[in-house]
Amino acid sequence: MGRLVDGEWKDEWYDTSSTGGKFKRWDSVFRNWVTADGEPGPDGEGGFEAEPGRYHLYVSLACPWAHRTLIFRRLKGLEDMISLSVVHWLMKENGWTFKDGAGVIPDPINDADFMHQVYTAAEPKYSGRVTVPVLWDKKRGTIVSNESADIIRMFNSAFDGVGAKAGDYYPEALREEIDAVNARVYDNVNNGVYKAGFATSQDAYEEAVDELFSALDWLEDRLSDGRRWLTGDTLTEADWRLYTTLVRFDPVYVGHFKCNRKRLLDYPQIAALGRRLHAHEDVGALFNLEHAKRHYYESHDMINPTGVVPKGPDVHIGQ
Repeated sequence: MGRLVDGEWKDEWYDTSSTGGKFKRWDSVFRNWVTADGEPGPDGEGGFEAEPGRYHLYVSLACPWAHRTLIFRRLKGLEDMISLSVVHWLMKENGWTFKDGAGVIPDPINDADFMHQVYTAAEPKYSGRVTVPVLWDKKRGTIVSNESADIIRMFNSAFDGVGAKAGDYYPEALREEIDAVNARVYDNVNNGVYKAGFATSQDAYEEAVDELFSALDWLEDRLSDGRRWLTGDTLTEADWRLYTTLVRFDPVYVGHFKCNRKRLLDYPQIAALGRRLHAHEDVGALFNLEHAKRHYYESHDMINPTGVVPKGPDVHIGQ
């Protein structure tokens, strides 16, 4: 783990000394949008028109944020339109790399050995964290976005006029409800597991775990009224944003991040939702359990200094 400072790579962890032991996630920096006509999106500049073959996606199979974009690339039938690179699961002193390994797809665009080289190819003096996913514009030779929440919305609608599959996972009539569910799920579940796992004080850890399981109790109650999806009868991005954390929860977050008050398999309604999502349109095949387990247990020296990966549980919410 590290960051770039004026284009120079620095191997350093998150600073929790100034936050009372709390983990604070850095904001994404690249916030441009691909749109159907190239007009500016909600943030950033214009000129990123939806064109088949123009864009390239960089992901990690271990990362839940990148996993979202792979799911929407499949749901919307964009796999032939948007090319792909996959980093190695191990993230150490050089951050994400393209070293040889099962499931790794090298970088044919920038011929990078390290993901931070993709960032400096776009902005030589870039300062900030080097994260995935990254959506790259081959025509302009730059990063469109490194914010997964924005990328999935681009994939949801921008390419509809150039051959994307039908399906709207952010329907206008449900946007207010989707946004409200997303807000709590992001803060207390998606990011909540990290706030627990990366906490460096007992108080910070306990606060994060309490909020996490309060949110999971809320989700279980929400699904107990007979609704099939989080907003009712319509499958939306809210479900998919939750799913990428659910599928990693029991095999990784329960043990590695000390989120062990309950397993997700102890929540019958959430487990059923996870199984439905995992089985939907072969999305489950995008989850790589080996990358997920090996990334967390081998990469985070401060949590697991031996790098030993537990043999189990080889079970997850989709099984």
